Amino acid sequence: MTNGLLPSRRDVLKASAAVAGGAVVAGTVGSVGSVAAAGTGAKFASDDLNLHMLRRTTYGPIPSLHASIRKQGRKAWLDRQLNPSKLDDSYCDKLIANRFPGMKWNITQARNNIDDFSWELMRDVGVATIARAIWSKRQVFEVMCDFWSNHLNVANPSDNVWDNRHDYDRTVIRKHALGKFSDMLVASANHPAMLLYLNNADSTKDNPNENYGRELLELHSVGVDGGYDEEDMRQSTLIMTGFSVDWQTGLFEYNTWAHYRGAVQVMGFTDDNPAADGYDVGLRYVRYLARHPQTARHIAYKLCQRFVSDTPDPGLVNTLANTYLENDTNIKPVLRQLLLSRAFENSIGEKTRRPFEDLVATLRVLGYLPDKNGTSGMGDLYWVASDLGHLPLAWSQPDGYPDEAVAWQSAGGTLARWNTHLSLAAHWWPDDLRQPALRKLLPDRLPKTHGAYVDALAQRLVFRKLTNTHRQAVLGFLGRQAGDPLSAGDEAVGWRLPYIVALILDSPYHGIR
Repeated sequence: MTNGLLPSRRDVLKASAAVAGGAVVAGTVGSVGSVAAAGTGAKFASDDLNLHMLRRTTYGPIPSLHASIRKQGRKAWLDRQLNPSKLDDSYCDKLIANRFPGMKWNITQARNNIDDFSWELMRDVGVATIARAIWSKRQVFEVMCDFWSNHLNVANPSDNVWDNRHDYDRTVIRKHALGKFSDMLVASANHPAMLLYLNNADSTKDNPNENYGRELLELHSVGVDGGYDEEDMRQSTLIMTGFSVDWQTGLFEYNTWAHYRGAVQVMGFTDDNPAADGYDVGLRYVRYLARHPQTARHIAYKLCQRFVSDTPDPGLVNTLANTYLENDTNIKPVLRQLLLSRAFENSIGEKTRRPFEDLVATLRVLGYLPDKNGTSGMGDLYWVASDLGHLPLAWSQPDGYPDEAVAWQSAGGTLARWNTHLSLAAHWWPDDLRQPALRKLLPDRLPKTHGAYVDALAQRLVFRKLTNTHRQAVLGFLGRQAGDPLSAGDEAVGWRLPYIVALILDSPYHGIR
């Protein structure tokens, strides 16, 4: 392996499996996965609470962000993040405004500027989402936009939201991501994207479609174990008849002719509902659900699952649910309490990165920058995420992407991540994005030995040294011993550098969220 020949695919797989703790069997990966299961990763994650905060609340630590949180302190840093409008994010704002102008269009403008049923704008929503995850300084906000996009999922792309999904992203998710959930739920109930995606636009008193009425309970509010029954779902559907879309303009429209009139009752909500115009009844019902104790527990559970553990502690869930209710569904107090809790501090290693999070964390730590012009490179990332099986906003079912480690465990998924790490480290593809020279990942003063070289790279990429076993696996790929001298002309600093960077990113240290 020291003769200057490029390593074979099998050599790379063997090294990746060794660093990841797996094994190569008959040319394929056997025991795979950066972290085998949630709860087994504490030994791979640094016990630095600042890094823990960054791994969970951002799309991946970078040196400047780590320095910032150490200087400010976790509480002050979090408070700033929870007020994103006060953060200078002009770089990312300009990037989105200049490269993705359609993100500012309303539905009418979109229909005037793109062909009917074109997927062009929906693709831009996905690409812009990737760009924001990588380059926005409002990282907690972006993570919460992802959380709510899955909670109130409208699959992007899909045929019936071609002209409005971008507007849903801006006026429902991003507008309310750190505000009151009651406001967000009302906004979603009034948006054509949701009403079309879950067929409420077609639901009438004579031909009710239960998709939205059911998911409003099961997914959006009280949850599948919320205590409702089949009659509640039917009544929920009847209450929401009339919430529809103007088929000529694509805008929200309330149709009195479609509205069911008569007494309704769902989980303690009652109304005589006598008028043809039942819009206000529908709004009261949606607000009632947003403030229901079961909704509080449902959202608290999902927040705990996102930020703490795949199997949240019931006591923590109940505490956060009470905070949610005491603050009239305002999310900021709930998040702050959660992220500064002892349970959060004690959860190091209990969450793993999903494929999209791994991709973005890799791009961030390698220092990738957007295309000099246009969106070609950023668009290529859209297809990378698709190949990884985790294209943002694209989950086809109403329940959103799962946030449990077991849902993402597969040999194919692991190999896809490893291939992506190497492709990005070696600057193979996407090739229109900009990246600083890989040599800049090493200290200005080159380490004196190969062992110190691996330590320095690990510290830069995963913010800690590797265990001796994993360190030896990397050195074994180089065919070197820890004490072997390192010079500027060594292969490890030259053509082998991308492979070593990729191997460290293949390790469980990078897989921890």
